[in-house]
Amino acid sequence: MSNSSAIRCETPDELALREALKEVIDPEIGVNIVDLGLVYRIERTEERIVVTMTMTSPACPMAGVVIDDVQATLGGLTSDALPVDVDLVWEPPWAPKMMSDAAREQMGWPIA
Repeated sequence: MSNSSAIRCETPDELALREALKEVIDPEIGVNIVDLGLVYRIERTEERIVVTMTMTSPACPMAGVVIDDVQATLGGLTSDALPVDVDLVWEPPWAPKMMSDAAREQMGWPIA
C-alpha cells in the first residue's frame, strides 16, 4: 500500500546541495539560510533542482538577492548544470524557533 503523504527524505545528493546552501548568507541577518531555517526542502530530479524555502518576512527587501544567491550557488554544482527553481512559500511561516543552535549562538541568543 502506497502512502502519498509520506515524508520524503532527502537523498545524499540533496543533502550535499543543502550543505552547499550554507554558503548563502541572509544579507540582513548575517547567518546562512540553512541554519536560519529558511530552507524547507530540496529536490533534485533529472530535469532540475527545486528549493522550497521561505524568508523571515513576506516583506523581506532582500528576497531577490537571496534567491539569486541560491540559484548561483547550486547552479554550478551538478555535472549536468541543472536549472535551479526556487519555490518561495509562506506556510509554514518562519519563526525564530526554526533556527539551528549554531544560528542562535551566532546571533548571541540562548540555545534552546
